[in-house]
Amino acid sequence: MKNTKKLLILLVVILLSCGCGNSNYLQEDKKIVTNEETGQSLQNNILCQPEDQKLIEKYQQFNDQLKNKLEDLPKCEDFKPNDIAYKSLWETLFVKPIAWLIIKLGKIIKNYGVSVMLIGLLIRLILMPFSKKSVDQQENMKKAGPELKKLEKKYANKTDSESMMMKSQEMMMVYKKYKISPMSGCLLAFIQLPLFFAFLQAINRVPAIFEGSLLGMKLGMTPWVGISKGNYIYIILIILIIFTTYLSFKNSMNQNSAMNSEMEKQMQFTLKFMIVMISVASFSLPTAIALYWIVTNGFIVIQNLIFKKLNERRK
Repeated sequence: MKNTKKLLILLVVILLSCGCGNSNYLQEDKKIVTNEETGQSLQNNILCQPEDQKLIEKYQQFNDQLKNKLEDLPKCEDFKPNDIAYKSLWETLFVKPIAWLIIKLGKIIKNYGVSVMLIGLLIRLILMPFSKKSVDQQENMKKAGPELKKLEKKYANKTDSESMMMKSQEMMMVYKKYKISPMSGCLLAFIQLPLFFAFLQAINRVPAIFEGSLLGMKLGMTPWVGISKGNYIYIILIILIIFTTYLSFKNSMNQNSAMNSEMEKQMQFTLKFMIVMISVASFSLPTAIALYWIVTNGFIVIQNLIFKKLNERRK
């Protein structure tokens, strides 16, 4: 438990230092500068040189805001994680290695969109042991379900602090009996969150990635701009984002069938909140990030179904 807490604290510190604020974007009259062609916000700490002439001219227009001058940056195909003088823990551990992997794989398979999806799947495979542990915890919660429901009934009409304390103590005893660690359920989420933001930054900061395309969609283009230009394939992209998000969260809820009424209400609220939030955000997500989101959520659903079948065979 102590090691888990230390890891969570470290990940929170990394997240807080990731530099996701407006200070990392080009600005004009205190407004974030965007690429008119794609709707993507342009960052001032890009890792390599763009190839598109219009984009080059755009960056040259704001050359004084760039952390590294355009002429000092390497070509994207030659980028190495130690090339650029950004040395924060966040960039060293997450952003630059992911950017380098996407670039290298993209060069091999000749498409950065497919590269983004494959790297996303690779990371999900690396995270599988944590995912398995999370699913095992959910199975233990099912076993503990009857005893937890008895506790709910026992303390249903008791709201005094002493009863609440007794309820909490008895609940922890049940958790200990079935080897349930409440903190471990948060571990996977805390690991996934920085990786998602790292993907977002890697794609925004590597022009070669968002200059690419897949299935008629520009990887840097947001669905909002794509639809406004008459490319209605982006509507399918939005639907897939929302659908895979719903399936992923719904799948997790179904596996937590032993939740007490309070936990179930919280999960229902979380599901609805996430669907609304992702629905709104999906219109402004670069296509490359949308592809990553769709593929990894689909992987999570299939993975959890496999874990569920394996656990059923053991019974």
